[in-house]
Amino acid sequence: MATYEFVTVDVFTDRRFGGNPLAVFPDARGLADEQMQALAMEFNLSETTFVLPPDDPQHHAKVRIFTPRAELPFAGHPNVGTGYVLAVRDADPPEHYVFEELAGLVRVHVQRDHGGSVRSVRIAAPRALSIDISVPEETVAACAGLSEEEIATKAHAPLVASVGTPFVIAELTTEAALSRASPDIGAFREAAERFPEVATRFSLLLYVRRGGDATRLAARMFAPLGGVLEDPATGSANAALAALLTSLAPGENADLSYEILQGVEMGRPSQIIASARKTAEGPVLATIEGGCVPVLRGSVDL
Repeated sequence: MATYEFVTVDVFTDRRFGGNPLAVFPDARGLADEQMQALAMEFNLSETTFVLPPDDPQHHAKVRIFTPRAELPFAGHPNVGTGYVLAVRDADPPEHYVFEELAGLVRVHVQRDHGGSVRSVRIAAPRALSIDISVPEETVAACAGLSEEEIATKAHAPLVASVGTPFVIAELTTEAALSRASPDIGAFREAAERFPEVATRFSLLLYVRRGGDATRLAARMFAPLGGVLEDPATGSANAALAALLTSLAPGENADLSYEILQGVEMGRPSQIIASARKTAEGPVLATIEGGCVPVLRGSVDL
């Protein structure tokens, strides 16, 4: 029987019991895939991460990310939280970490205060923005328990966008509609069957512009078919959102930052800083940043 240490942190917050909780196994050597999945199901958090030695010794770690039901190629808050855990534990931390993940390499920058304590963690999404299929407003409305008139289409129609993990992204007309949204699991099942191209089982990010401000947003993310009825803070989805909105901004060049509030309706308010940059010559790239607070630590015997 082997013993595996774990820690939990609340991500995208500066206070305990806010943000999005994450479980991290800092040394997962010896765990089989089935055990990782079972542990993620046992914790029943949005994600659990397992840190392994990198395949390439020039990188710092291989990080595997599991929801209660499946492994993900990339996710935001697990990378922010794992970067925080490693930086706090590392006696001589590097300037930045490079994580190997299914979606590619993830660069993790640790921001410290004048005293050397970790202030926040910023990660670069592993892939440039890609935009896939459009999704009918009636499908999004059914999944969210809203009317079609509450789906905004002036800036963009509901669509699939990704910077490592695909999400259906839709803008709503009012903050009241966002607060009232409620996932209909039957509608999600129908949508997943109709649109099998959405590899994450029709994970849906809804957002509004707070007070009409283009860079101050509120968001909610539902992924009931992936074992997450609602997520308190979804870095990968909001990174894709920032990249999408930046791609739509006027001009060939733009470097924009968005303050995104999520998790309010769940009683776990989260603050995410998502930034994206586009140039005439290259793709749209995104980063996300947030703080972390340690909560629990323990061990599991397997």
